[in-house]
Amino acid sequence: MPIVCFANQKGGVGKTTSAVNLAAELGASGARTLLCDIDPQGSTTSGVGISKKGISGTSYDLLIGRTRAADAVRPTGFAGLDIIPSTIDLAGAELELPSLENRFALLSSALAEISGHYSYIIIDCPPSLGILTLNGLCASDAVIIPMQCEYYALEGLSQLTATVQQVKRLYNPRLTIGGILITMYNGRLNLTGQVIDELEKYYPDKLFKTYIGRNVRLSEAPSYGMPAMYYDPSSSGAIAYREFCAEFKERIPAPKVVR
Repeated sequence: MPIVCFANQKGGVGKTTSAVNLAAELGASGARTLLCDIDPQGSTTSGVGISKKGISGTSYDLLIGRTRAADAVRPTGFAGLDIIPSTIDLAGAELELPSLENRFALLSSALAEISGHYSYIIIDCPPSLGILTLNGLCASDAVIIPMQCEYYALEGLSQLTATVQQVKRLYNPRLTIGGILITMYNGRLNLTGQVIDELEKYYPDKLFKTYIGRNVRLSEAPSYGMPAMYYDPSSSGAIAYREFCAEFKERIPAPKVVR
C-alpha cells in the first residue's frame, strides 16, 4: 500500500490541486484512497467540500496524539475517497512538535493503524521544508514534486532533492522520488522548453510524460469544493489529471485493499 506525498517548498505550484485531483481520480478508478492534509491552510480539505468551521479530529489532533487516525478519517462524498482534514490549528504544530520524542515519525506512526484499509494514501504537505513536510516525507514511500517551468523552480528542485536524500539516509530508507510533475504548462514559452530540457537531462527517469496546463475550470473547481473530474469532467484540466493518474498507477502500482 503506497503512501505518497506531494511536496515543494515553493508555493503556488499546483501542489494541492495535484494532490486533490490525483486522489479523486484514484478513488473513482476503484482504488480506495485517503487524502491526508498536513498543510495549515487546509486547501485540500476545502477542495473536497469539507467545511473547516468547528471541525474536530484533524491532522493536528493526530500529530499531537489527541486522536487516533481511525477517528480522524471522514468520507468526502466522492467515490472511494476519504480525508484526514486540516485547519489553521496545525500552524501551532511547527512550534509544538519539535519538543516531542520521535517528532519526525509522528505521522508515520499515526497512519500505520489504518494503512491496510487503503490502496493509496496521498499526503499534501505545506509549501515549506519544516517539520510538517518532514513528517510527510518520513511517512511516505515516494514523493511527487509538482513544479512550474521557471528558472527558480530548478533551484528549488535541487534543494528539495537534497532534503529527500537526507531524509532517506537518516530517517526513511524506503523514500524515493516518485516523479516530477510539470504544472501550469505553457508550451508557447521558450523558457518552458529550456526547463524541460534541463529536467530531461538531469532527471530523465523522473519526469512524468503528462503535463498539466493552465485551465480556468481547474482553477474554479476548488471554490465549489469539487475535484475537476466532478466539476467538469470534459475540461482539459480534468482530462490531464486523468492521464496523469493512469501514468501514476503504472509507476506506483498498489495492491487491492484487504479489509
